[in-house]
Amino acid sequence: MTAPDGAALGALIASRLRDVPDFPQPGILFKDIMPLLADGQAFGACIDYLAELAAAREADLIAGIEARGFMVAAALARTLNAGVVAVRKAGKLPPPTVSARYDLEYGSAEIEVPVGVLEGKRVFVVDDVLATGGTLAASLDLLATAGATVSGVAVLIELEFLGGRSRLTGHDLTTLLRL
Repeated sequence: MTAPDGAALGALIASRLRDVPDFPQPGILFKDIMPLLADGQAFGACIDYLAELAAAREADLIAGIEARGFMVAAALARTLNAGVVAVRKAGKLPPPTVSARYDLEYGSAEIEVPVGVLEGKRVFVVDDVLATGGTLAASLDLLATAGATVSGVAVLIELEFLGGRSRLTGHDLTTLLRL
């Protein structure tokens, strides 16, 4: 989905990114969104855009993926007067939880969500960056396992050259900036 101001929003996001070479390990070019988050007007424009998407998909909950996705999810949930749920690294949530292990571009990881808050809920999922798609694909599967219906997915930035979108077939994915 592209709103009339989608290109302008993408340009705004691009102007607020900071590239960090060799982080978290050599060979990775990390896209730092902290300058975007620190700019109230730019961050607000992103949240307003995402709020239209999530509202159209009748989301009950906004799920944010660890860790920068938490900030986007919380702001979006507040804007929509919706609930928020965190998709966390394993061992960070009190039990009971359900978890999933997955591979990512520089290793493997395990994520979890709380049991009992997702059953029967329509969940709109947000994250900062879509790279290889491992984290996002695992999150979507995990939310479904926990009883949620994923009503939409959005990321601020998609690194197209890594092909993560191909792992998310069957999901309504929106990206605000493609690099």
